[in-house]
This record gives sequence, C-alpha cells and structure tokens, in this order.
Amino acid sequence: MTLFQTTVATALLACVLMSIIWLIQMRTGDAGIVDVVWSGALGIAAVVAAVWSSGHPTRRVIVGVIAGVWSARLTIYLFVDRILRAENEDGRYRMLREQWGPSAQPWLFVFFQGQAFFVVAFSVPFFVAAGNQQPIGWYDYAAIAMWVISIAGESLADRQLSAHRSRPENRGRTCRTGLWAYSRHPNYFFEWLHWWSYVLLSLGAAYWWLSPAAAVFMLFLLFYVTGIPYTEKRARATRGNDYRDYQRTTSVFVPWFPKGEQPK
Repeated sequence: MTLFQTTVATALLACVLMSIIWLIQMRTGDAGIVDVVWSGALGIAAVVAAVWSSGHPTRRVIVGVIAGVWSARLTIYLFVDRILRAENEDGRYRMLREQWGPSAQPWLFVFFQGQAFFVVAFSVPFFVAAGNQQPIGWYDYAAIAMWVISIAGESLADRQLSAHRSRPENRGRTCRTGLWAYSRHPNYFFEWLHWWSYVLLSLGAAYWWLSPAAAVFMLFLLFYVTGIPYTEKRARATRGNDYRDYQRTTSVFVPWFPKGEQPK
C-alpha cells in the first residue's frame, strides 16, 4: 500500500474505533478511556507499519519495537492511572462537561473524532520511517538512544508523580520532587522528545519532512490545545497559590534550574 492508501485506511478505522469508544463513555460517564485507546491505537498502527511496509527490514523492526514498547507502556500507565485507580473522571474531562453543559455529548463526539485525527497524524511518522529504504546508519542508532532517554525520562516522571499522589499528606500540594523540580511538565517534555526518534529514522525517506511536522504539531497541541493549558487551569483551581508559586519558579516544559527558593 502507498503512504496515502495506508493513511486513508488508518483514518477510517480510527473514526470507527473512536465512535465505539464514545458510545462506551456514554454508558460509563468516563471520557478518560479515550486517552488509553489513543495510545494503544498508535502502537497497533506502528506494528502494522513495521509488518507491511517496504523499507529496510532492520529499520522496520526498530520502528515496530520502539513504538510498540512506547505504546504499551503508556497505555498500561494510563489504564491504571485513569481507569483502575481513579475515583472520578479525569479533571480535564469534567471541566469540558461543565463548559459544554447540556451539549456535552455531541461535543464529546466531535472531540473523540478529533482524537481519531490525532491517531492518523501521529501514525504517519511510523509509516514514513518503516518505509525508509536507506541503509542503516548513525541516525538509526541516534534514534534508539533518543528513544531510550525519552522513555526513561517519561517513566521516571510518571513514577515520581504517582508516588507523590499516593501520600495523603500531599493532597492539595504540588509535586516538586525529582524531575518535577525542574519542569512543570517533564512527562510532556519527554513524550515530545520521543517523537524525534522517528524523525531520525525517517532521514533519507520520501516524505521524510512529515515526521518533524508531526513533532512540531505535538508541541503545538501540548502548549495550546489539550495538554498544558487544561492541566494548569485545573491545577490552579485545585491547588491555588501553591501551584501559582510553582509556575513562578519552575520551567514550564524544558527541564531547567528553578528560580529562587522552592517551597518546602
């Protein structure tokens, strides 16, 4: 299949899948499942790309393995954090329901179809990289190294946040331990960095420029759409001045040294 045909097929399947998930959340009242399905769908797309593409065999294996492992880790984490352990629906989705009021379900359907679009957009780097027929070179090894750093950083940030939330005395307090002392969103930063692995794997391929476009699009989403804005709005509403102090002293995205003395 060509890149265009693969993308169209992925789009149709993603739309059907997200429609089913929308129906499920109508019964459960929990829209957080969309995050779990989104990450899982990307992993499936990567494995399919590795199997069916016509690129260098070794690179196809690399794409299937690193994207599959990334997807499995994130899907399991989100399932445990958002579904198994959560007492209530994720605050971002509760906020959306409050904003949309009686029209919440139609707007959630649109939102879920938007997630289907994101599945397609972020599957394209897998398709491009897996179709890359260039010989294995230094950039493939660099991609693996970047992936290892990214997954290790994101996993560490997730564990540190989970440990903070598990302690009753931390209720209403902002996590400032570990990576969270240097970035307000270290999980988002390492997630974004991970996408540059596929940029390196795509070098020399036709349509290679689609891979960095996806990474830039991810950055736009994190800063202006579904990531940082809603997360920080919710944090200010629930943690007040504690989080405002955190915003004042801590880098928003790229890990960096904090400004001034940190609250204990």
